[in-house]
Amino acid sequence: MATKSKARKSTGSKSHRAGSQRRWSAEVTATSDATHPPDGLFKKDAATIARTLASKQVSPKGVSSGMRMLTFYINRAGKNLPKSRLRELDKAKELLHQRIEREKKKAA
Repeated sequence: MATKSKARKSTGSKSHRAGSQRRWSAEVTATSDATHPPDGLFKKDAATIARTLASKQVSPKGVSSGMRMLTFYINRAGKNLPKSRLRELDKAKELLHQRIEREKKKAA
């Protein structure tokens, strides 16, 4: 009776190689020279999150930069976010979106 060789299961992802303990997002967060939101910001209410991310101290390149930070956080937290927290973060995204639209109208 011939023995079958065990096939190696492919993860299908080139960015997360076997034996690697860190993902690309952890490296970006650790080594990026970009500004970072204050600790605990994403645990606050939507208005505070939106106001802070729109500030020049946190987002010197503009409100769109704050929107990218919020989206990055939501995407990285993924399934670990409770529904109530995700709703609050979505409200903050909407507030930032409204602010971006106001700034576009103001510039035009």
